[in-house]
Amino acid sequence: MSTIPVALQMYTIRDLAAKDFVGALQLASEIGYAGVGLGDLGGLSVEDAKRQLDRLGLQAAGLHVGIDEVENDLARVIQTSRALQSPYIILTYIPEERRKTLQGWQRVAEQLNQIGKEVHQAELHFCYHNHAFEFELFEGKAGLDWLYELTDPDWVKAELDTYWVQYGGQDPAAYIRKYASRSLLLHIKDMEPGEERFFAEIGAGILDWPAIFAASEAAATAWYIVEQDQWRRSSADSARLSFENLKAMGKV
Repeated sequence: MSTIPVALQMYTIRDLAAKDFVGALQLASEIGYAGVGLGDLGGLSVEDAKRQLDRLGLQAAGLHVGIDEVENDLARVIQTSRALQSPYIILTYIPEERRKTLQGWQRVAEQLNQIGKEVHQAELHFCYHNHAFEFELFEGKAGLDWLYELTDPDWVKAELDTYWVQYGGQDPAAYIRKYASRSLLLHIKDMEPGEERFFAEIGAGILDWPAIFAASEAAATAWYIVEQDQWRRSSADSARLSFENLKAMGKV
């Protein structure tokens, strides 16, 4: 069994969480996940959300936030993360207009470095979650590589997303190895074969999981976090199938 715990990103079951957030947390717990990746708290106060996590035996495996939140309300974000006992604050997206040029990426890196410094000073970790657009090249180097080259490795960490690295034409295991000291969180999701490259449950697609797991377990990875953006079946069945496949792989 892997020593890296497995969480469920609540975005995976967002349709259920929108109707009954506590029920969706309970589902994650009943399936067997050790934690949940959080964003929206479903209308609960931070205190109530933490009480529900404790009741269900779930840990907060990260707090997803938008650029406006970390730019304009970082103190509140830090306070929320601490209250949830989540050591990880994850920026989910960089607006398109900020990343059209290398100069844009340089400005983004400068900004994220400052945010990361403040989060680091609060004894938390600031991570960046990639999609596929970060693999566009600027002077022969991917935007994601510029971002990490231009930021302090102690201040800006990674929540690499295996599906989006693959979608961007790169090898997820190689990227984990490349940023081993930054790869605190790993969003694990699979990809169906074929031109559509649709999302798949873990182990039901084309990603090389033995290589990905080996790279993660040699890196600084603290959590595997299952996420699926879209499903062929119900979101609950998708979350359950990924967990069962991970169990069969010896990862839970």
